[in-house]
Amino acid sequence: METSAPTATPSRSPDIATAPGNTFLCLVRFALANIRRRPERFALSVLGIALAIACVVVVRTIAASFAITGADSVTDVLGESQLWVVPAAGVHYEQDAQALVAGGPVPAITIPDGWRGVRTISGVTEVNGAPVSLRGSDKIDSGQAVLSSELAQHLGLEAGAHVAVGGQDLTVATSGSGQSLWVSTALAQSVVGDNGWWTVYAPTGQEARRDLAKAFSAAVGLPATADPSVQPAADGSGLIYDTVGGSGPLSFEQKFSALFSGKVTSSTLGLISIVGLGLGFIIAVSSFLAAVQERKREFGIMASIGLADEVLYFFLVESAVVFVAAYVIGVLGAGAAVALVIPGIATVTAWLQASAMVAAFLPAMAIVGALVPVHRLLQQRPVALLEAR
Repeated sequence: METSAPTATPSRSPDIATAPGNTFLCLVRFALANIRRRPERFALSVLGIALAIACVVVVRTIAASFAITGADSVTDVLGESQLWVVPAAGVHYEQDAQALVAGGPVPAITIPDGWRGVRTISGVTEVNGAPVSLRGSDKIDSGQAVLSSELAQHLGLEAGAHVAVGGQDLTVATSGSGQSLWVSTALAQSVVGDNGWWTVYAPTGQEARRDLAKAFSAAVGLPATADPSVQPAADGSGLIYDTVGGSGPLSFEQKFSALFSGKVTSSTLGLISIVGLGLGFIIAVSSFLAAVQERKREFGIMASIGLADEVLYFFLVESAVVFVAAYVIGVLGAGAAVALVIPGIATVTAWLQASAMVAAFLPAMAIVGALVPVHRLLQQRPVALLEAR
């Protein structure tokens, strides 16, 4: 009786286990071993990518900080109003005072019956040696200065203290939020003139109407828009910003904040960050290409015994290790940089948003960074790789 010879089964390297979990751990150990064998290359690759990531995170942190600042500043102005009537000279963000400031006189309009308009005088003055946004309101007593507790702390003031504004001695009261110091309208006008704006409230029960700006525009004779990027005509009398009737998913505050962010990302600084990230990716790909060139024989042996797939997995794991290390160093370095250099602009929230945005690109960059050199490698036959010197 004849017995058939046992069928030979290809053997795997004892270092590459068959269980998926063990395989991954082996690939990680394989990648770490290669890193220890070429520590200088690993360090230079990580440093180059980390610098590029840090550059992007810094710029995005500044952009996110400006976006948050823009949303907060316009919310501080609008409150619960539905319309914002700005002067012909528009409004601008005063960086030193960290608040929106009017660029010209309050538009001369007559508020229609049923509507409620609040005229606000706006400008910049100096208090205790620091530039401060000054706003005037008819609701503030002539001998009082009202400001938020945050601004009071910044100026070294506390409730009940006295502060000089426009040559007058005022008693400090802390209330609300924002970065503006509120005084009586008459005092504000004596300091900054007639510059300011109107905030307009719709008739009772009509606050949610989408055509408020159109109706108010027809009543006062000023153009209206829901786009904060539109500026008033230089030869006009002002412009009405519609804060509730705009189209699209974004609110007026979000659109306004996007303008702040866009100024940073579209600037030269934003362009430099994008170029820097591209250079960091090129550094990574160059490093992996050099690694492939040095280890052709090793990968040729792996391919000849049926481990061609592991070659791809190995480079994916090594690429992931490099990018993760570079990401951690890059975002921490960027956080330290913005905290030391521009603490008044950057915030932790903005830094986290920027870090999350950059993290979203890392998987794709790591995969592509590994695929480019591996593709070139696998185009060759194992015999050709074994003959490499």
